[in-house]
Amino acid sequence: MASIDSYFFLNPRRALGLAGFLFFLGAASGVQAGLFSDPDPNWAEGVVSYPEPPAESSLRQFFVSAASSNRFYLDERTLTVGDDGVIRYVLIVRTPGGAENVSFEGIRCATGERRIYALGRADGEWAPARRSEWEPIIDNAYNRPRAALAFDYFCDGPAAPRSAAEALRLLRQDRRRVTP
Repeated sequence: MASIDSYFFLNPRRALGLAGFLFFLGAASGVQAGLFSDPDPNWAEGVVSYPEPPAESSLRQFFVSAASSNRFYLDERTLTVGDDGVIRYVLIVRTPGGAENVSFEGIRCATGERRIYALGRADGEWAPARRSEWEPIIDNAYNRPRAALAFDYFCDGPAAPRSAAEALRLLRQDRRRVTP
């Protein structure tokens, strides 16, 4: 019978196994986030123009999470798929208390990344985002709306929709992941 010490302290074999498992776990999350390779190293982002402010009549609500009491909308008029493969849209997040956040964003399916270009102001103008860089889409509370749009609606693995009409069709047909 093993002593209680053997359950709490690693012997060299267990330490090596744990190190290998942690390396595999880190490598797998890096691949998922698109950190190891860009499928097109010569890719260049197209010219980005800010869209018109969102219009209530063109907002499409989409499901993000049963754990959130916020409501999430995408302005259908602003949904585009650029020649660079980037899906761009205006995202609106409304809280139960009435606060509203508006942002102009992009998703790059080929690398699993997202970018916030600008934030909407109350006067309908856009304020450039202070930190507008491509970042991996991590499925956490803050990024869940982006993860939902990328992984539940728009991206088929690294493939982006071919057009705005196709992206809109995907959003309307509600292709949410089924999680056991």
